[in-house]
Amino acid sequence: MLQDSTIIMKKNKFKQLNEKEILAYISKHQLDAQKTESGLHYVIVSKGEGKIPTPESNVSIAYIGYLTNGNIFDKSENLEINLSVVIEGWKEGLSYFKEGGEGILIIPSHLAYGSTDYGAIPGGSVLIFDIILSKVF
Repeated sequence: MLQDSTIIMKKNKFKQLNEKEILAYISKHQLDAQKTESGLHYVIVSKGEGKIPTPESNVSIAYIGYLTNGNIFDKSENLEINLSVVIEGWKEGLSYFKEGGEGILIIPSHLAYGSTDYGAIPGGSVLIFDIILSKVF
């Protein structure tokens, strides 16, 4: 039981630290971001006009992924993927856009990779994605 409570305390600490980091980023960049119940923040630049993806949809998306310090960790001009295999922040965030939509997802670590390092992404990191949802299949 002690180990379980330690894990919960770490998650809550990351949530608090991530929220402070996200709010500072939003303020610095003067973004008009919306916050969801889960802690995801998003900015809609253009909502789009086509289909809305579900958590099981196949999509084509262009994106740049980076940390709050601006370090880019990934990008693609045309990724085709099923949303069932992506991080929770993408599953939730992309549901706010229609085909052709464009915006920013600001994802706390508990909706991404948690406290685990993932390639160039340090554990506990806030992830930011500039996205264009090109197509929902």
